[in-house]
Amino acid sequence: MNRTDTTMQLIWLRSDLRLHDNTALSAAAARGPCVAVYLLSPEQWLEHDDAPCKVDFWLRNLGQLSLELVKFNIPLLVRQASRWDAAPKVLLDLCRQLEIGAVHVNEEYGIHETRRDNAVAQALKAAGIDFHSYLDQLLLSPGTVLTKTGTYFQVFSQFRKVCYDRLRHSLPGLVVAPGVQAPQAIASDEIPVSVEGFDTPKESLRALWPASEAQAKRRLDTFADAQIDDYQSQRDFPAKPGTSQLSAYLAAGVISPRQCLHAALQSNQGEFESGKVGAVTWINELLWREFYKHILVGYPRVSRHRAFRPETEALAWRDAPNELAAWKEARTGLPIIDAAMRQLLETGWMHNRLRMVVAMFLTKNLLIDWREGERFFMRHLIDGDLAANNGGWQWSSSTGTDSAPYFRIFNPLSQSEKFDAEGVFIKHWLPELAGLNKRSAQPGECRRFVRRYRLSIAHRQSRQVSRASPGRIQEPAIATGRRRWS
Repeated sequence: MNRTDTTMQLIWLRSDLRLHDNTALSAAAARGPCVAVYLLSPEQWLEHDDAPCKVDFWLRNLGQLSLELVKFNIPLLVRQASRWDAAPKVLLDLCRQLEIGAVHVNEEYGIHETRRDNAVAQALKAAGIDFHSYLDQLLLSPGTVLTKTGTYFQVFSQFRKVCYDRLRHSLPGLVVAPGVQAPQAIASDEIPVSVEGFDTPKESLRALWPASEAQAKRRLDTFADAQIDDYQSQRDFPAKPGTSQLSAYLAAGVISPRQCLHAALQSNQGEFESGKVGAVTWINELLWREFYKHILVGYPRVSRHRAFRPETEALAWRDAPNELAAWKEARTGLPIIDAAMRQLLETGWMHNRLRMVVAMFLTKNLLIDWREGERFFMRHLIDGDLAANNGGWQWSSSTGTDSAPYFRIFNPLSQSEKFDAEGVFIKHWLPELAGLNKRSAQPGECRRFVRRYRLSIAHRQSRQVSRASPGRIQEPAIATGRRRWS
């Protein structure tokens, strides 16, 4: 097939909701008249624990993308495939209806995604329809960054070194946007504003994550121009605007990792390992994202809720529903833990340093299975990504690749003293602690303040229970119990 071919091409959009630097979209548009389709799969999304705020973010970005595609005469259709096993028939029916010659997709990773795409490819091939898939959401294809023995890396530093060497010699370029197509008789479908089974989040949350490729590019430009130099020194302080806030846009494919890498390199004179330490550190974070995607492919057991290190499956996790509930509901009695969990519940996002702190608290202090935390995060994160979320939780619980030693624990009090010394973050998310001053956040004083906070939590709980069930006494919050923090 060539540029002059008149066979209709179909671009099947998934986690690539953008017009620019979209490999499959560009390839489809270059081969002939092009139409796009997006499949709504609410049952599958529920099974994968996708958060309502994330589904809402998808739909809002899909609506913005539809407005951009129409300028290029590329209609965007919406079809229903409640579960992915319905995708082959839905797409085959659409291809026959529109006389599609080829379907184009950007690769996705994970067991269910791979099975879905293989099933679709087989169904289309049997009907004489081509199926083309492209590397797009990664910089380097899984299976091409391997150890000398031909296995997937299990240690990030070794993986990163090979990535540096590969990228220096062959930096992936940005893909050109599609050209304007000839007008078509096909009209775009209306993008739904909600999907059954997923509540629409509060406007305050939606306002934090405005949709559109232009918004994502604006954030990237602002970060690369004004913040990346200070990224290494500021990124661990949750009260400071030290991170890029791009994770949700990357997870939904509203911006590409290639665009992010090129912006970082441009700010650092093309250097990967030298130059500005902030840019180098941020490039490392892009490669951590890459690493966990490769792990997902090389070690598929992590897609099955299994520990990366099989021997850790023997760990005897505690069954502690009351303590798990207190962790989920931000009433542990530990200010930094509760503030972080409130940030997650209110914004659909949590600062990365705090993700590690609350994960280690759940798994190493409460000894609750990491899978409970992984699932809860996925159900609330607007940037929820199987590979990154699983990798982070297994790192924190010491069950995963390149993980922290089992004896390493982030003490919530020392983490609070180190990264929120004046309690700015804590006071923002726990306004009941407005009396916290700089002196209260210092060692010793901080511990006494925490004890007072624990008592206030327990007091509020007992009052709530007494109103609901007179005569019953509820177990106090976690932090009033048997675990010590000094």
